[in-house]
Amino acid sequence: MRPLRTTVHPDLSPEQTGNGRIFFRRAARGIILDNDKILLLYTEKYRDYTLPGGGIDEGESLHQGLMRELEEETGATNIRNIRDFGLYQEYRPWYNDEYDALHMESYCYQCDIDKELGHTRLEDYELSNGMTAMWVNIYQAITHNEKIIAKKNKKAMSVERETYLLKLIARELLEAKELAATPG
Repeated sequence: MRPLRTTVHPDLSPEQTGNGRIFFRRAARGIILDNDKILLLYTEKYRDYTLPGGGIDEGESLHQGLMRELEEETGATNIRNIRDFGLYQEYRPWYNDEYDALHMESYCYQCDIDKELGHTRLEDYELSNGMTAMWVNIYQAITHNEKIIAKKNKKAMSVERETYLLKLIARELLEAKELAATPG
């Protein structure tokens, strides 16, 4: 899968990311488009938009984890045509006695689903954070997340990752498609 970006939290030293005790986590994230709308999760606690997806369970393939996460978080059905988009990596502090840092690999996939969403199966923390799946205009989601980043007084790597991905999706998947459809 093509590498998209690697970010390192400014509070981490090279020793922590190179030779430190690193907790490794893989996640799969879904990109589901309907013209200029994208299926996102809005989290009331953080007031941001994110791609649906999450951690891969032991023994799961990336595609199996993606499908499980999409079904749980959005109620997506008939998940099909899964295509590689790219890999986003990040290193951030991990506040745990056993580890110095978290190394997160987010594997992003384009896919298609039935437009009508079914019932979600959110985890307790997702429910308490106020997570909701919704179709959103991608450009409005980008503008919204940029305002959240501007208001943060600390490094907000998750919303920065999501905003970067949304901008890349808009540029590569929507605007390129619009240019190709323009006559002349």
